[in-house]
Parts: sequence; C-alpha cells; structure tokens
Amino acid sequence: MRALSQCLRKSATEAEMKIRLSAGSALVLGLGHGRCDVLPTTAYVMCGDGCVRSCAFCSQSRVSHTGRDDLLSRVTWPEHDADTILQALEADVSGRVRRVCLQVVDAPGVLETVHRLVKSIKSVRPDLPVCVSASAYGMAEVQLLLESGADRVSLPIDAASERVYRLCKSGSYTRTVRLLVDAARAFPGRIATHIIVGLGETEHEMALCFQHMADEGIGIGLFAFTPVRGTSMQHVSAPKLSTYRVAQVVLYLITRGYARANEFQYSKDGSIRMFHRPWNEVRMLIAPRAFETSGCPDCNRPYYNERPGDVPYNYPRPLSEDEYNEALELVYSRLEEVCSSY
Repeated sequence: MRALSQCLRKSATEAEMKIRLSAGSALVLGLGHGRCDVLPTTAYVMCGDGCVRSCAFCSQSRVSHTGRDDLLSRVTWPEHDADTILQALEADVSGRVRRVCLQVVDAPGVLETVHRLVKSIKSVRPDLPVCVSASAYGMAEVQLLLESGADRVSLPIDAASERVYRLCKSGSYTRTVRLLVDAARAFPGRIATHIIVGLGETEHEMALCFQHMADEGIGIGLFAFTPVRGTSMQHVSAPKLSTYRVAQVVLYLITRGYARANEFQYSKDGSIRMFHRPWNEVRMLIAPRAFETSGCPDCNRPYYNERPGDVPYNYPRPLSEDEYNEALELVYSRLEEVCSSY
C-alpha cells in the first residue's frame, strides 16, 4: 500500500488534488456513518476541484456560488485520503461494491492523476470494473484513461441539443459529440455519455439525441435536472415526473431497437403525442427495468436527483408491481395531456 501512496503522490499538483467519496459510498465501504434505505452498488469517487467549466446547473462550476465544494447534484462528497479509499476497496470482499465510478472535475492536470488512481484501483481490485466520467479534449486523453485500466469512459454532453448546450454549458457541442462518436468507433462498447432531462430541451430533441447516441453504440446515463442553490439555474424547476417517465420510455424503446425517433408523433412544440404504435401495444414492450437507473452496469446512484421519501426519477432497485403500473400510468396520462391540448 505504501507503493500505491507514492504512486498517487508523484507531484505537488497531484498531492493537492482532492479525492472525495459520495456519502452513500462511504457508508458501503465503512468510512461513513448514517442510515440509508438503498445503498449504492457502485463506489462513486470525485477527483479534483476548481472546475474550469461554467455549466449553469452544476455546483462544481466556476460560476457557481454554493459556498461549499463538497456538493455534486444533491449528493455530499466528504474528502478522504486516497490510501483510505484503496484500503476500503481492497477489504470489500463481500462484493457490496460492484463497480467504481470516478467523477472527474475538469481542473488542470487532473486526468494524469486520475490515470494513476485507476491503475492503483485495478492493482488492489483487478476484478472491479472502473468507469471514468470526464471532460476529455481529444482521443489521446480517452486512450490514456482506457489504457490505465478503465473499462469505460463517459464523456458527458448533458444537453440533448446544440441549442440547449449553448444555453447552459461552455465549450462546443459539435466538438464534444464528434469526440464521442470517434471514441465509440475506436473503442466499441467502452464509451458512454450523460444526458440531463429538464435543461430546456423538447422531447423531439431528446429523442433525436438518444437515437444518434444509440446508432453510434454510445451508452447513455439519464439524469433529471436538479436545481441547486448557488448555481445559475437554481430557480429553474426540476422536470415533472411524467416528463421524465416519457424520456425513460423513449430511451428504452430506442436503445432496445423497438422504435426509432422518427417513428414517434410530435406536437408543434416538440412534445410526444404518440409512440410508434398504439399505447396498448407499446406498454407491452416496456419492462420495469425502463424506470430503473440507466447507465453503466451496477450503477444505481440512489438519491442523486431526489430526496429520500420522494418517488424516485430513477429507481435504484427493482420496482414493485404497483410502482411499475404507476410509472406506466404517468406515461399514458402525459400522452393524453398532450393530445388533449391540440
């Protein structure tokens, strides 16, 4: 373990980089205290601080004023020593942690340190899949992360269209999507992205984005916009649950090959009026899994977008029959609402 510590602290820059563990992950690994009715099945680690990006919805953004640096969405991320996290992962022989996900803050020099951290994780737990979610700027950085031992790299676009991207993110939507596509073609099955529902996109834009990603073999992790005090979008409302349920069904139908985005019927404002078949046929295609957390295998991220006690946007566990029927009813009622308004 001493060698690992030395590897992780090769330079002053790397020594200063903050490494945080989500509160739920800390509970699972025995590094935190508290209670949680659903524990994460992935260990979520956040690397770096001082993000250079200006995403309007993110508490880590350089333009956010949350007054704290241990927040990402609704989750708190206490700081831990790297060796402590590695030792806890090595000691997790029960298999409670099935994956490690590194959430990388876009700070100078951070990817080189993440490269070393992934190698260290794989050295103590070679059986444990590792995903890195980061803002890479080119194929060389994607390749570096994969060569370090990551089985998957996620390059978040967050916004479902260039129009929405310009409203809430910095950088270039076109270049980011181009890198996603190039990486997915170079490394099939190992590239993913994140898309957030509720940033101002239409359902038509969302469906087209899902279709493009699916056609290129890019995995999709779906999130609900969460307003956080101190961010530029703190006063924007979270999406209605029915809106999110429709997005989940669209994602499920498209990624399973049951339908394509151009087969749905849309209203003038871009809302979905009808899927590719009558509802009584479509609902037979939709499994309960459609309403569980999407993304990497074994990623359930409980309470990332909602408070305990609320009906979750993403169920972090299998649904009961009642929950499944309620989710389907929300989708149907949303379709009826759109149709009745035209």
